[in-house]
Amino acid sequence: MFKMNKKIKGSKNLNVPNKGEQSQTCLGSAERKEQSPQGNVPNKRAQSQVYLNYAEHEEHLHKENVPNLRFPEFSGEWEKTTIGKCCGNLEYGMNAAAKTFDGVNKYIRITDIDEDTSSYIQSDIVSPDARLEEKYRVTLNDILFARTGASTGKTYLYRPDDGKLYFAGFLIRANVKENYNSRFVFLQTKTSSYKRWVAIMSTRSGQPGINSQEYSSYSFKAPTLKEQNKIADIFRLLDERIATQIKIIEDLKKLKSAITHSHFNFALSKFQSHIIGRCITQVSNRNKDGRVTQVLSVSNKSGFINQSEQFEDREIASEDTTNYKIVRTNDFAYNPARINVGSIARLHTFSSGIVSPMYVCFHTKPILSAEYFEHFFYTTHFKHEMYKRLEGSVRLCLTYESLCNIKIALPAIEEQETFVQQISAIVSKIDNEEKILIMYQSQKQYLLAQMFI
Repeated sequence: MFKMNKKIKGSKNLNVPNKGEQSQTCLGSAERKEQSPQGNVPNKRAQSQVYLNYAEHEEHLHKENVPNLRFPEFSGEWEKTTIGKCCGNLEYGMNAAAKTFDGVNKYIRITDIDEDTSSYIQSDIVSPDARLEEKYRVTLNDILFARTGASTGKTYLYRPDDGKLYFAGFLIRANVKENYNSRFVFLQTKTSSYKRWVAIMSTRSGQPGINSQEYSSYSFKAPTLKEQNKIADIFRLLDERIATQIKIIEDLKKLKSAITHSHFNFALSKFQSHIIGRCITQVSNRNKDGRVTQVLSVSNKSGFINQSEQFEDREIASEDTTNYKIVRTNDFAYNPARINVGSIARLHTFSSGIVSPMYVCFHTKPILSAEYFEHFFYTTHFKHEMYKRLEGSVRLCLTYESLCNIKIALPAIEEQETFVQQISAIVSKIDNEEKILIMYQSQKQYLLAQMFI
């Protein structure tokens, strides 16, 4: 399906015979490329020579103007072009306020473009409060570029499924000419070269920004239209598969949420309610001898994590951790000032660790399954009761005493465990699907690096 252009002495083109082997070949090639400058080098002099040879090889490929990986039926060098040559004049969008959506006309802004997928987000559909001139309508083969602010460089390729769109003043439109494939041109904005270019060009004394003339000047290499079309097709299929994978994960998360809410709402009507204080015990074991060195934090997305991951750019923990609280498997901890954004978690990724003295720590009694209680935090009932009890004028906090006064309906421990097993199966499925998504995304990044110059 592909051939690798690794023209070192004695090498031959590598043909990948079918789709089943494509992924493994791509991954294997990436590993070889990553390892090639290092290898088994006996001394620094030899190591330097290896790096020089590798650099010369990369420069040789660059001079030939051909990508490392391409379809076997194509040959010849790619030619230099620019966004301006591909698209002609780049146009600014209209400056208009938004009004209630009229059911037809939609107004796409920078905030309506998803950062990761470059797709149009229809969560906040509005209409432009201005004269709807056709020159501001987004059509087939249009690429939109964000021209100012932190989103500078963000792009969107119009899809007919997105409906009737008009673009805003902070966006620039480029309509790709017929002798270029619009998806191929759009994919150039996903390469590392483009991202480096944006980082340099957007630098200003004040707010970051790139104007239409600067976008027009961005240069890249392009093959014949036939080869562009084939490259665009494989990325279109890959993007569709990634979108499907994202939808699978979203649906599983909705299923998990629906089952959780249904179960706890049913429990409220059927089982006796207890205040949480009767079901948990506060723990405050201190790291007096300093033996525990694993410093943990609670994030609202990943639960317990190493504090170094939470604050990558600085060390937060005190040099003296003897006053830090020790947490062990199935202990809970939360930051009273951040529980309203979900910073509460059960420890299950580490056997033990220490957390800041500001955290409230506790564990459940035998009548309440720790895993069952963890799912309770995601219910609307808990969130409603929590918000009623938040205290403070500057930062809202939930004290341990206030937490203890919230009620929870408790079925028998056997029923709690049955529910936990049901949800755990869905969580495991979500984890597996997310790993598959990461693999697809990694494959796309690899192909972007290898199939473009």
